[in-house]
Amino acid sequence: MKNFITPLLCLLFGFNYCIAQIKNQKNESVKIYGNCGMCESTIEKAGNMKNQSNVDWDKETKMATISYDGLKTSKEDILKRIALAGYDNDTFLAPNDTYSNLPSCCQYERAKQVIAKTEEPKMEMTKNDHTMHSNKMDEMQDVNPLSAVYESYFAVKNALIKTDGATASVNAKTLLTALNDMKMDKLSMDVQMVWMKIVEPLKKETQAISETNDVEKQRGHLDRLSKDIYEILKVSKYEEPVYFQYCPMKDSNWLSKESAIKNPYYGSQMLSCGKTVETIKE
Repeated sequence: MKNFITPLLCLLFGFNYCIAQIKNQKNESVKIYGNCGMCESTIEKAGNMKNQSNVDWDKETKMATISYDGLKTSKEDILKRIALAGYDNDTFLAPNDTYSNLPSCCQYERAKQVIAKTEEPKMEMTKNDHTMHSNKMDEMQDVNPLSAVYESYFAVKNALIKTDGATASVNAKTLLTALNDMKMDKLSMDVQMVWMKIVEPLKKETQAISETNDVEKQRGHLDRLSKDIYEILKVSKYEEPVYFQYCPMKDSNWLSKESAIKNPYYGSQMLSCGKTVETIKE
């Protein structure tokens, strides 16, 4: 009897321990598209994070119960990971190539995304009203949600050209704020897909640069930072050409708004060392 009770107590203790892992718990139900038991395994594996989140998906109803620590993560972050694993949900769509690489039994029928439109009451416009409205719409369309990210990146890079670690650190803090403040729902779907892949590495490299005034340490993080910015800039809109440049001595890249080579890895020591390998145009 004693031998039976001991493992039973361990089991009960383990169950209670697992429940206790997620603090500040929030629970939500969301729809996630999929077909089978293999889908269930992939969805739950993508969404689960130790001490942060737990996903329980039902293949019959396509509904998932998401439990998460609201101080450590969010429903949106969990659904991003699931979308990147190949599964559409009502917040994010999976990248087309990831969906295509799912096993055939897992390739669920994808729902068409329809933008609802309502009929606006027609109003008479004067010529001046029409001109002002058109200018306002053009101005709104021209604003790039990622502008603050790009400008802050260029400020960090320019500080390193001047071998100014203190300014690079300050500018990196500004970049980190821009990354944290970025509202992903303002991005088009193709830009969202890239953003989800690179935002965490971007924050990591930016944080590292912001925490030191040592220029050489900062330069050590610039290459990865630049390549991630390059990935998002390739699919996003920018108002002028951007030059993707290369330093053969460091085997590293950076981005510049000017075609002239100004090497941020060496500054004045080897300012013109490098070449432009690609021009990214709007």
